[in-house]
Amino acid sequence: MMLRSVLPACLVLGCVQLAHAQAIDDPTRPPAALWTPAASEAPPPKPARPQLQSVLISNKPGGRRVAVIDGQIVRQGGKVGDAVVVEIQDTAVVLRRGKSLETFKLYPAPKIENKPGASAGRKQE
Repeated sequence: MMLRSVLPACLVLGCVQLAHAQAIDDPTRPPAALWTPAASEAPPPKPARPQLQSVLISNKPGGRRVAVIDGQIVRQGGKVGDAVVVEIQDTAVVLRRGKSLETFKLYPAPKIENKPGASAGRKQE
């Protein structure tokens, strides 16, 4: 009689130990392929465009004009990476790379939304 009650108890304890030995996967964790990309699959980083941070212009006629681009103080004719500063305006700087000109503005251009039903030049009330 004792053997009959001990045998099921041993089986239950054995199953409990096997259950603890199994690893439980987190169903909400993304697949490993998504969070560990292969080095060959990663795209090379694009070089960032220069950032115009400030423009300083003297009040005196013929005074100096300098711009701060990516933390570097440059004057007209100075270099920013492989580009040359062609012109320093009040709110923009013109850079030349080879034969192409790039204008970097201190402030972004305002976005104008075209609303349907609004006629150009008329103020809505």
